[in-house]
Amino acid sequence: MLKTPSEIDIVRATATKINEVDFENLAFGNTFTDHMLVCDFREGQWQKPIIKPYEPFLIDPSAKVFHYGQAIFEGMKAYKDENDDVWLFRPDENLHRFNKSAKRMAMPEVPEDIFIGGLNAILDMERNWVKKGLGNTLYIRPFMIAIGSGVIAQPSTQYRFMIILSPARSYYSGEVKVIIAEHFSRAANGGIGAAKAAGNYSAQFYPQKLAQEKGFQQIIWTDDATHTKLEEAGTMNVFFRINDTLYTAPTSERILDGVTRKSLIDLAKREGIKVEVRSVLVEELVNAAKDGSLKEIFGAGTAAVVNPIVGFQYKDVYYELPKLENSFALDLKDKLTKIQYKLAEDTFGWTVKV
Repeated sequence: MLKTPSEIDIVRATATKINEVDFENLAFGNTFTDHMLVCDFREGQWQKPIIKPYEPFLIDPSAKVFHYGQAIFEGMKAYKDENDDVWLFRPDENLHRFNKSAKRMAMPEVPEDIFIGGLNAILDMERNWVKKGLGNTLYIRPFMIAIGSGVIAQPSTQYRFMIILSPARSYYSGEVKVIIAEHFSRAANGGIGAAKAAGNYSAQFYPQKLAQEKGFQQIIWTDDATHTKLEEAGTMNVFFRINDTLYTAPTSERILDGVTRKSLIDLAKREGIKVEVRSVLVEELVNAAKDGSLKEIFGAGTAAVVNPIVGFQYKDVYYELPKLENSFALDLKDKLTKIQYKLAEDTFGWTVKV
């Protein structure tokens, strides 16, 4: 059971928006719950957290988040089981990664009692927004921005940590085709690719727009130096099944340490699937597609969970993947989501009750 901080101010909304929401037709990330958590860092220390009605807030035009991009975030989900209990999935991993991102961006680390405890408090208030049934979740967005004013190029001295909540269903729908990056890079060695920094995502928008204009939904990113190593798929980690072995790139300064990624690796090993964590070359993938040994490609992330990819393009040649009855991607997704929704035994101790 998660702990709640002993001191937290709560201002309840005078009315709820929940009855206005069509939970069967949700656009991802567009609808938010009644409350949000706010906690500021000032004069070298964290202030008292407050949970208040979800609303806009004022910020100085010279706030450093606007000018120097000090902004990080996490993505998490809450699930409701058949007994109406609400569960989180590996929240300690998200806290660890959040503070790893904070450190890389010269921002203060958020204490566990504020991050985990505050999350527990707001989820307890908003548990009616978590709907039962596979596919129904409450997406959780913890984030931190630099709110200190002044346009001098140096780290802020003031920050705001917040948690907002959004009811969600599936992130992607329909078939996903990808194009392998030959010029653009998601991240570089020595950069901030391993941090969940806002700038990482905005830098992807232009090359992704170009890919979508060609009829592809996502990009498989390659390494910045040679563009020969396969790294991530859009905003997700990526797995390749060649024959009956799963391959995925190791985490690095360029690749995000995905919670879903490491969970799928553990699940696959438990199920007796051979997993190799190593760099996969573009040439290797193309050759496997040509000789028929490439069986599956799928993305893995909190929002999409597991997202099968039906084909990829490289150097203007498109390679269609086979349609399989024994899909590793779909089987692993089924096993993972059943753990998250408490429909199967959690032998790993990943789920935490709110």
